[in-house]
Amino acid sequence: MTSKQRVHAALNRQPVDRVPIFMWFHPATAARLGKLLEIPASRVSEAMGDDIRQTWVNNNYAMEGIVHEKQGESHTDSWGITWTREGDFNQITHSPLTGAGSEEVLAYRFPDQCVDELLAPMQLVATHSADYFIGCDNSPCVFEMYWRLRGMEQAMLDIVEEPGMAIEALGRCADFAVQLGEAACERFPLDWFWTGDDIGGQTGMMLSPGTWRAMVKPHLQKTFDVGRSHGLWVAFHSCGAIRPIIPDLIEMGCDVLNPIQCNCPGMDPLELKREFGSELAFMGGVDTQGVLPNGSPTDVARATARLLEGMTADGGGYILASSHTVPPETPDENIFAMYEATGVGKEEILDRAATIRY
Repeated sequence: MTSKQRVHAALNRQPVDRVPIFMWFHPATAARLGKLLEIPASRVSEAMGDDIRQTWVNNNYAMEGIVHEKQGESHTDSWGITWTREGDFNQITHSPLTGAGSEEVLAYRFPDQCVDELLAPMQLVATHSADYFIGCDNSPCVFEMYWRLRGMEQAMLDIVEEPGMAIEALGRCADFAVQLGEAACERFPLDWFWTGDDIGGQTGMMLSPGTWRAMVKPHLQKTFDVGRSHGLWVAFHSCGAIRPIIPDLIEMGCDVLNPIQCNCPGMDPLELKREFGSELAFMGGVDTQGVLPNGSPTDVARATARLLEGMTADGGGYILASSHTVPPETPDENIFAMYEATGVGKEEILDRAATIRY
């Protein structure tokens, strides 16, 4: 099967030759694997057998797509947000609407003039559409975009103290995501439309389910509708404990939920599969805090086999992925043991790396 066929079949609960894979490596992990495989770190996922090709078109490109070589290096994106490398990732060091009054917040203009520039990274991704499953990452869509512009503390205060203004601003975040999404769907041969809006913390939701339903859900629905109207699978990403709103996401038309942060309350992947698997596919759930970095290769193989068995109990509906980035402390042997359990052996990975190298 091609990667495109494999992912579509899995989402349709049809037979596959192996479970589809879309792994998320920490930059240091990717660099180490790249050195081991003698290929650029940017092509490690390809060598490991990823079935999905995807890139960012919304503000997540500014966070993840622009990589600074040195600590403390910064850039300011098209939204006016300043990002600075701190550790291995870019962090926000300036939000343009921090301290602004409500009139200034509502006068803010999204970078409509940059749509072509923001969509440009999809051009390379689309060249692989014959064989790979193609995604367009349009996150962050609503709440997460708003707090990036406003600052988290002020955004939370707005929701309590100025809900009318906050609802209007959240809607404008969604409107820009819709604008980008419609353009992407019209220009590129997509297989799914990827949305995202982190709303979960390690122990619970950042907003109460009721507040989320009243203030965020209607706007997020508009972004889901973009994918639905173009006949695409709709995927949604939110880290953290979001169990209370999973029925809402299904009702809204979500097809695939990611990343299933399995160490958070209510997010055990096998329990979610049993409860929602007839209506929802899952991508993620590999434990990147416990067994993967700390277990033996045998432990990892057993845990992966158990995960795959449970998550494909209805014949499919699952894409293997980590619940967070595969951390740098993960032994190489454990990574290969995880892949071996999916049917992707180390020799296959080495052979694919050799074709990339030469």
